[in-house]
Amino acid sequence: MLAYPFYLWSRSPGKKGSHFDPNSDLFVESERKDIITSTACWTAMVALLGVLSFVMGPVQLIKLYIVPYWIFVMWLDLVTYLHHHGHEDKLPWYRGKWSYLRGGLTTLDRDYGWINNIHHDIGTHVIHHLFPQIPHYHLVEATEAARPVFGKYYKEPNKSGPLPFHLLGSLIRSMKKDHYVSDTGDVVYYQTDPKLYGPSESDSST
Repeated sequence: MLAYPFYLWSRSPGKKGSHFDPNSDLFVESERKDIITSTACWTAMVALLGVLSFVMGPVQLIKLYIVPYWIFVMWLDLVTYLHHHGHEDKLPWYRGKWSYLRGGLTTLDRDYGWINNIHHDIGTHVIHHLFPQIPHYHLVEATEAARPVFGKYYKEPNKSGPLPFHLLGSLIRSMKKDHYVSDTGDVVYYQTDPKLYGPSESDSST
């Protein structure tokens, strides 16, 4: 529920850099002023929420802000997870052999049905990772143009009905199988912790 702000503050375990620090290695020199502006706005918002908790009372603030925020973060986590997990073919993690191109191609496109427009077509996630400067209203056509170039490296998303209930199966299957990657190796795959669900058939093939 609260992991997203901590991720922005210090990223994932083992990774350095903060999204609030204009001097972080995450950003180039031309982006520093934008980070200062963003951090100032975050600080002002936290201060405003503190004031509102005294003016309206903490219960009212929880109902009007914290609960909607938690719903947003849960959906954001779900969407992010599904863009990096849950495909029938296991996606590799690269260490010494990592490259920007390889990293981008190990993400997944997802179809969210009616929710695609609400997401600004972020379901076209592969092209977004490779070319983040493409505006959201061109992601679909950019994906169509790049699909022949991707070839076998592009994993076609399953088509959704009006609501993406089909993704529940992908989520559950991945959470049962994809628990950790080995600490050694340049190209590694998710494995199953047998203490949680028992060994999976795919473990023996990786």
